[in-house]
Amino acid sequence: MAQGSTISLDVVLDENKVPEKIYWAAAEGGVEKPVEAKAFMLSIWDVTENAALRIDLWTKKMMVDDMNDFFFQTFMTMADTYERATTHKHIAEDIREFSKSFKKKMEEEMKKNQL
Repeated sequence: MAQGSTISLDVVLDENKVPEKIYWAAAEGGVEKPVEAKAFMLSIWDVTENAALRIDLWTKKMMVDDMNDFFFQTFMTMADTYERATTHKHIAEDIREFSKSFKKKMEEEMKKNQL
């Protein structure tokens, strides 16, 4: 019998069906009790449709500077994952360079908005 693994996501909605709280757990990964999160992005490759499916949710508590950091870190980890999956180091490095450029631009935007 094949061994399985479960990752769970629970989303608490407010009266307007806007995410108020997000919890996740992955017992096999060492996260047995639900942990609160402010956002998540889930991408799944649908083999039947040959297409990426995704779910992106964030709570009302997710601030813009947190979202900026979330995207920067996600881009950087996507580069790592891409490199491990394909061994195309030069393309992974392009993703990392884009990530750094994104971070610089978002920091400039945040400074501009604070004035």
